[in-house]
Amino acid sequence: MTAPRKIFVTTALPYANGPFHVGHMLEYIQADIWVRFQRMQGAQVNFVGADDAHGAPIMIAAEKAGKTPEQFVADIAAGRKQYLDGFHIRFDNWHSTHSPENTELAQAIYRDLKTAGLIETRTIEQFFDPEKNMFLPDRYIKGECPRCHAKDQYGDNCEVCGAVYAPTDLINPYSALSGAKPVLRNSEHYFFKLSDARCVDFLKEWTQNGVHVQPEVANKVKEWFGVRDNPDGTQSEGLGDWDISRDAPYFGIEIPDAPGKYFYVWLDAPVGYLASLKNLLDKARIEADVDEDTPNPTAMTFEQYMAQPELEQVHFIGKDIVTFHTLFWPAMLKFSGRKTPDKVCVHGFLTVNNGEKMSKSRGTGLDPLKYLKLGMNPEWLRYYLAAKLNGRNEDIDFNRDDFMARVNSDLIGKFVNIASRAAGFIAKRFGGQLGATGSESQGLLAALQAQGPAVADAFERRDTARALREVMLLADRVNEYVDANKPWELAKQEGADARLQEVCSTCIEAFRLIALYLKPVLPALAAQVEAFLKVQPLQWADAARLLGGGHVIGEYQHLMQRVDIKQLDALFEAPGDAQAAAAPAAPARKEAKAAKKAEPVIDPNAPGGEPLAETIGIDDFAKVDLRIARILACEAVEGSTKLLRLTLDVGEKDEAGQPKTRNVFSGIASAYQPEQLVGKLTVLVGNLAPRKMKFGLSEGMVLAASHADEKAHPGIFVLEPFPGALPGMRVR
Repeated sequence: MTAPRKIFVTTALPYANGPFHVGHMLEYIQADIWVRFQRMQGAQVNFVGADDAHGAPIMIAAEKAGKTPEQFVADIAAGRKQYLDGFHIRFDNWHSTHSPENTELAQAIYRDLKTAGLIETRTIEQFFDPEKNMFLPDRYIKGECPRCHAKDQYGDNCEVCGAVYAPTDLINPYSALSGAKPVLRNSEHYFFKLSDARCVDFLKEWTQNGVHVQPEVANKVKEWFGVRDNPDGTQSEGLGDWDISRDAPYFGIEIPDAPGKYFYVWLDAPVGYLASLKNLLDKARIEADVDEDTPNPTAMTFEQYMAQPELEQVHFIGKDIVTFHTLFWPAMLKFSGRKTPDKVCVHGFLTVNNGEKMSKSRGTGLDPLKYLKLGMNPEWLRYYLAAKLNGRNEDIDFNRDDFMARVNSDLIGKFVNIASRAAGFIAKRFGGQLGATGSESQGLLAALQAQGPAVADAFERRDTARALREVMLLADRVNEYVDANKPWELAKQEGADARLQEVCSTCIEAFRLIALYLKPVLPALAAQVEAFLKVQPLQWADAARLLGGGHVIGEYQHLMQRVDIKQLDALFEAPGDAQAAAAPAAPARKEAKAAKKAEPVIDPNAPGGEPLAETIGIDDFAKVDLRIARILACEAVEGSTKLLRLTLDVGEKDEAGQPKTRNVFSGIASAYQPEQLVGKLTVLVGNLAPRKMKFGLSEGMVLAASHADEKAHPGIFVLEPFPGALPGMRVR
């Protein structure tokens, strides 16, 4: 008998400065599906997660909130369970990088790397914020990428081209905390010598051998072994050394024998994978010690567990953190004498409604908690995301219409429909007892069973899109069988009971097989099916056998509702629209009066032909958030003679840190051709509530000047800041 696989699985650790977003759910659902499939195959899996709790951003956010960093992190962690439970994501352990286990392991790895001759100290010039009186963490320095020249990139890596560099490499850096130009001061820092020939040779083999990462990831990583630009204008071949230390004040793990020095958060964050596993195993050993007669396969020390040669270590991550997981992390483990990852599984980002970046404030976000609070079935989302994920690091799109059509068609129309068309006849006519199957039925069921290995192979390779396509093709075959045999007509025919029982029993047998194949994706629905069929929890090996004649099933209850369009409307409703919908409607007379008031009063002696508005205080002005915006694209709006559709860069990023744009409709078509505006800077009212128009959602307002007397002084003039202003700068 083959020994079961032993697998240690992790997802990227979420930074503990905010709640989960749907990008987290994408990754956790993907990993959870893979883990559930492995367990159905008989594998012994330890699936762990943790909060990434260290770093200057946590320290700064805690200070703003009036809390200690420890309390700030604990409050964030307390909100995790509702997301994980809500979407049926079953980690074996959830821990924190701010833990004794992580401190112990991070410091031990550091000491081992130092013993291997891969740690050295250097005095470097480091950016210091003269206003905040502190050395600036990389993520609080921004500037122009030295490689691709993208603006507003962080001080450690470019999120546009993926380049990794030192903060001092940035062009025109500035402090993200104060906006001040940082100054350089000397500081002693600790470096992991990634440029060492041992590291380079190992990483070239590890990343390019076709085993550990996807081909597209290997190709990307290969670029980092090539020529790189140095700050002094020279070029170097291969990898650069990695600065792993930060100066106090810093919330993190102290470097041994180095007072006032802390590990850079990206050194101790992945160690959190091991720390969470150690915490889990330590707890299992304590439980085993309580009852020594109870076998416990995990009751071994962390060191014993990791020393197992057959153990597989698998990480699920997003494509934005490939650098850390395919270069730094494997090298840290290899040269500290520890097991290196067997697989780093990279996925892409999630966009919404045909590629639009997610934004809660604009009604284009997909808030996981809002989804649950609206009563939407979490397994709809699990199924839909799984139907999109193909095992590569490609972006996937959540399209609301496709979501509703796919869930309603596949899960209700194809899958659940099989049971609902047959179960009633079995219960009413045959006391819930299945009958024997004939040759035609056996051929259908054998075909379903024969497809199991192909479905399993797709799950193994994380190509859940292919797995679900295969399963739905099987469901189509079963529904064709139902339509051909028409049990509702057999039920009316004299002497057709045996045939009716056979046809309906075949449907139930097929339904069970399809439910088995869907179980990694739909665990809650599978549990309902198991209860209805009166069977033990389904395992993959169960596909090789049938329930057989004489098996008694339970009473069928409806298993899943259809997606309601009203739920989707509410899910993507912008906050401004929700508030407007909740507010009582003003009487028509008041609306007309307000509209009349808004019309300009022409006064030829007043500036611009219009009296100045009422005097306001500085607090009133501060409520209007004016931002510099760059017009990336402009086009006429079909069906309107007044509007132009502007695509604006306001310096914003989505939850995953990627650049995002705004869509704004502006009534300036009479004054400008679209091509006149592309590339221009302008001013946007950034905090204006999004407005739904028949042409789409308008996410702000660009400022333009005009005379009150349009007939005497025609013209609309869009505000254009002086060159040098950058998208996102606030107009004060």
